[in-house]
Amino acid sequence: MKICVLGAGALGCAIGGVLAEGGCEVTLVTRNAAHVDAMNRDGLRLVEDGVERGVKVRAATSCAALEPVDLVIVLVKSFDTRRAIEAAGPVVGPDTVVMSLQNGLGHEDELIAVAGRQRVMAGKTYVGGVLLAPGRVRIGVQDKETLIGELDGTVSFRAQAVAKAFEKAGLRCIVSDNILGTMWDKLLVNVATGALAGITGLSYGDLYAVPEIEEAALAAVAEAIAVAQAKGVRLSMTDARQPWLKASAGLPPQFKTSMLQSLEKGSITEVDFINGAVVRQGERLGVPTPVNRTLVACIKGIERRLQAA
Repeated sequence: MKICVLGAGALGCAIGGVLAEGGCEVTLVTRNAAHVDAMNRDGLRLVEDGVERGVKVRAATSCAALEPVDLVIVLVKSFDTRRAIEAAGPVVGPDTVVMSLQNGLGHEDELIAVAGRQRVMAGKTYVGGVLLAPGRVRIGVQDKETLIGELDGTVSFRAQAVAKAFEKAGLRCIVSDNILGTMWDKLLVNVATGALAGITGLSYGDLYAVPEIEEAALAAVAEAIAVAQAKGVRLSMTDARQPWLKASAGLPPQFKTSMLQSLEKGSITEVDFINGAVVRQGERLGVPTPVNRTLVACIKGIERRLQAA
């Protein structure tokens, strides 16, 4: 299968690199020129459980000189979704599947507006990654599932084909007939740790060692569960402790959430699409979300300070 990963940062490289090891023809697209140069020169270096290995991939800073592929995996930052898919024209052919594995809610609408509903599938992944240096990524894939599905809930041949490619590469992949519930399940996991890690600056080992942080995480997740239930979403997790524990399962103590990684680079985060999505949906449904509203405010404050520095 020919695959193009739009947004080949830590997570994009973790998934794309393992898919390449599994026999897929993978092109990684990122605007980070140093990262692209390193991958094209030395291959992509994957670090897992203290062991480093290399895999040959193709990397590019844009899609301009590329050809159509079977699958486009979208992993750019949420606020870049529209720009990225508009620039991805060369890789999107008549039969190309476009699938978001991004954190948060709302990306599929952006993809449909540009690529057309017939091309778009949805998905969520629990795979983790940390960019250590250009061309070098720490990955967390052991027992971390990826769930994909059609927006109408059907179990299609193309979804099964994508899942087969993931499974062949050793990436656990499940085709869901309840992708909306799957998306909210993943949102609960992101709500549990993303903003709290960004605010405290803690990696998972330290984050999970502070009881007060766990208490705040469970309160934020409980709000998100209440919003989802008011919306009529069918969740697989209704105990707030489940997403909190799932977030760190199989990941090393030094793992950092994507929100924390963004702040450490001085970038804005995806908080509007995670905790912010809970707040917006709660407002529409009349469900109070004071904890998530506070977390959004704190992250926005940190972003402002970093942008002014």
